[in-house]
Order: sequence, then C-alpha cells, then structure tokens
Amino acid sequence: MDSDTLISIKNLSRYFGNFCAVNNINFELNRGQILGFLGPNGAGKTTTMQIITGTLAPTTGQISIAGYDLLDEPLKAKQAIGYLPEQPPLYQEMQVKEYLQFCANLHHIPRKSVTSAVNNAIEQCGLNSVSNRVIGNLSKGFQQRVGIAQAIIHTPTVVILDEPTIGLDPIQIREIRELIRNLGEERSVILSTHILPEVQAVCNHVQIINHGQLIASDTISGLFSQTTTHLLVGLHRPPADIQVLKQIQGIEEVETRDDSRLYIKYTVGNNPAEALVEQAVSKNWGLYELIPEQRTLEQVFVDLTNSDESIHQ
Repeated sequence: MDSDTLISIKNLSRYFGNFCAVNNINFELNRGQILGFLGPNGAGKTTTMQIITGTLAPTTGQISIAGYDLLDEPLKAKQAIGYLPEQPPLYQEMQVKEYLQFCANLHHIPRKSVTSAVNNAIEQCGLNSVSNRVIGNLSKGFQQRVGIAQAIIHTPTVVILDEPTIGLDPIQIREIRELIRNLGEERSVILSTHILPEVQAVCNHVQIINHGQLIASDTISGLFSQTTTHLLVGLHRPPADIQVLKQIQGIEEVETRDDSRLYIKYTVGNNPAEALVEQAVSKNWGLYELIPEQRTLEQVFVDLTNSDESIHQ
C-alpha cells in the first residue's frame, strides 16, 4: 500500500442473517482527500462507517488504516482514526478544557504532552474563547467544534465525521466547513452527510452507496461528467421536424420549451454541440444560443440512485 494511502478497503461485505447490508465494497483514500460519502437512507452508509471505525466487524473483507490491518492490529489502526458520530460524545457538565484533557487521557497521550495536545485542538477548532466554559452552556455550533476537537486531539491521520453540521445556522456551517477543509490538508477525511451542497463545497471526492453497493466513486467534476446531460438551444428557425435534430449523434431527446428554445438531452461522452452548430449553419436555422446545463449534485445523486433502483427492481 502506498504511504499516502491512508484508508484501503477490499472486498468488504456485511451480512445480518441473510440480508446483505454492505456488498463487496472496494476503495482507497489518500492523504489530502476529503471524501463525501453519500447514500439514501438504508443504503449501507452507516454500516460501512461503523466497520471502518472498528465498532462493527465485517463478514468478509480487509480494512487497512494508515498501513495497519484493522482486524490484525486493531489498536494501532484505531489510534490512527478520529471519529465524530452524529451525536457528539460530550459530557455536558464538564468544561471544554477539562473534557479534552479527559479525551487525551483516553487516547493514552503521555502526561507531559496532554497540555499541548489540548491547546492544539482548542486552537485548531477555534475554541479559545470558550475553553473554560461548561459544554452544556455552549451553542450547538461550539458543541460540534468540541466534538471535532475530541476527534483530532490525538492527531489521527484519518478523520471520520458523521453529519457534522446538522442543526447549525448558516454562519456556523460555513465555519465548520472551513475547519473540515483545513483538516483535510494533511489527513484523509470521510464526511457522511445528507446535505449535498456541503459535499460540493468541501469534498474533492465523492462516493455514492445504494443497496449496499458503491454505484459511483469519482472526483466532483468526474461525477458530473458521468451522467447524461443537457443543452439549452435557441434557434430563430427551428427545423419543422424535430427528428432532424434527433439524427445528430449523441442526441437522445428534444423538448420544445415555452420560450421556443429547445432542451436537448444527450448521452455521456457524446456532446453534440459541435455537430449541432455545423447543422445549424449549413441549414440556416439561425442559432443564437447554446448553453450547457449546470447540473447540481442533487440532480446527479437522484439520477444515479434512480437508475440503480431500476436495476434492483
């Protein structure tokens, strides 16, 4: 395994009786990558996260964290992981600094290094102004920061965050996203969330799981290029027979909009823009507009999971 490959998952499956929750998943994550891990409810996302963090055993497969096999060397592998579950494991009655000292001791940080470890986590997570306050009196945003601080206090190389911005206001969300981006500079980060714009804003890699199987694994830009896409076309003199347009290679469907523009659907890898321009010029259609559709991650997610649903029906 490459020294920069911090997470390696091979042939990972998990059965509950006869039900297959995770089905033969394979992926690697390198240092500096922030992975958005997506999937509908019941897709196997939480089960996969539990297996990677070592809280649930796989039925089959191999998990390597920072070069350590999770099953053969569980203590060393888990020492390389920082984990923030959806419900942060906070003691509401403790002060922030007191709680982080407690977490440092749980991670067996040497006594002489505890103070610097706590101070570093406080600094990284922007907790200086509340370090002596009781956790239960903090806002949800600061409590999430404390949750992230406990996940990184032992300087893990892998950080796993489950819904880290749920319930936060827009300013808090922006601050936590910036914190995640900073964490991802020297680590591998897995971000599990239902908030798709968050993935687009923070992550540089995306995986989508459905029915226990990985149905997509790519960069953000690569994921967009994988799916069928569209062009918005304006013609002063559109062809009377739309079938003329459908004969251009790559074009699947042509829809006439109310404003007389055409909405053209084409297959991946067969962008018909150049051929369409040639036809428009040679046949004097009066082309005045050709706009590629700007798709959102939500549209791509729905397309991929819907097509996967049809396969499993």
